[in-house]
Amino acid sequence: MLNRFIQRAPENFLSREQIADVRAGRRGFLASAFAAASAGVAAMGQARAATPEGDANILSLPTHSKGLGQPVAARGYGLPSEWEKNLQRRESPGLTRIGQASVSFCPLQGLFGIITPSGLHFERHHQGWWDIDPSKHRLMLNGSDDTMLKRPMVFGMDELMRLPNVSRMHFIECGANTGMEWGNAAVPTVQYTHGMLSCSEFTGVPLRTLLELSGTDFKRAKFILAEGADGSGMTRTIPMSLVMSGEVLVAYGQNGEMLRPENGYPLRLIVPGVQGVSWVKYLRRIEVGDMPYGAKDETIHYVDLMPDGLHRQYTSIQEVKSVVTSPSGGQVLLQKGFHNLTGLAWSGRGKIRRVDVSVDGGKNWTPARLEGPVLSKCLTRFNADFVWDGKPAIFQSRAIDETGQVQPTYNDLRKVRASRSIYHNNAVQSWSLEESGEVKNVQV
Repeated sequence: MLNRFIQRAPENFLSREQIADVRAGRRGFLASAFAAASAGVAAMGQARAATPEGDANILSLPTHSKGLGQPVAARGYGLPSEWEKNLQRRESPGLTRIGQASVSFCPLQGLFGIITPSGLHFERHHQGWWDIDPSKHRLMLNGSDDTMLKRPMVFGMDELMRLPNVSRMHFIECGANTGMEWGNAAVPTVQYTHGMLSCSEFTGVPLRTLLELSGTDFKRAKFILAEGADGSGMTRTIPMSLVMSGEVLVAYGQNGEMLRPENGYPLRLIVPGVQGVSWVKYLRRIEVGDMPYGAKDETIHYVDLMPDGLHRQYTSIQEVKSVVTSPSGGQVLLQKGFHNLTGLAWSGRGKIRRVDVSVDGGKNWTPARLEGPVLSKCLTRFNADFVWDGKPAIFQSRAIDETGQVQPTYNDLRKVRASRSIYHNNAVQSWSLEESGEVKNVQV
């Protein structure tokens, strides 16, 4: 997206040599990565200089103003402009050993509003993605014993899509989002600090409806186990209290069309407010039981390392969080004067009530404008005015949700969680604006 006043952040910030350093455990690449993120400032400033003859883009008619364009429906499925092709989800090099068990990060710095385009939705896979034949995919419902369900059932996709459906907008965030930042500022751009986050309109059938059809014993039922059809054996325990609220969906639709294969086509679970690993993709089975299942991805993985050395399990709710997406790390302000400061806020406990922003590292805070709609367990876009006088600044945002939870600073979070964890980092993010106009990732 063209912006005459902000140089966009680099898309790939590690060279092949730096990737090798990461995989070998050498962390000295960081300084050069930040240097690469801010390269080209002077050259860009010169390129923007006005000419005394005027703007040729106005004075001379371009080709597209003098001829026929492409025919209608030349492409059966619409694609982004070629001028926007650099805005992509990207894997963080060296994060995992193989691409099938890795993450792609959503380019938050280049998005507007709250809905993530399906093609830019972040990915987290444990054994790669599949494009499954929907005519052969099945969803099975069973109980942990013979009396938990009156009627164990199997649904085909056609049968599920005949049932009454609902559509709702919700964010999904990986529990490890911002996980690389626990100890220090580790990566330069918001795509890599916070990009395991997306928001979509999902369409499907409330799981409660399916359990009612199967005659579930709701007095005994306390948990469900969701199982995916990929080779990772992904299974997650979900409390029945969430299912009974009607929020949990068995979804086949995303942003007005069928799910994309990378997002679980043809069927996935939607568990609003809960970390993304519980939104099981390629959903094939739901089991109803009376106790937590202790699956591998909730006892060994996706647990919180506490300061005393113990691991905390089943901390699934994504707590209140926000981030300034522009200006953000890797970007460069090219001119002094007015700039729109924008970002996203979200909470797994409900609606965002307020977002405050600071341009002096948290010494002073000003309420930001919340742009509608403000929905429960959904991203909320905020904006604030910023007039740059050429002096250094530190951008921060601090969200408060409708339950009164306040996004913590790193100091406050580390008092409870220390700095050796991976998951559930919802600390306030800081971006340092230098006199040169460069914006860098810092922690204050």
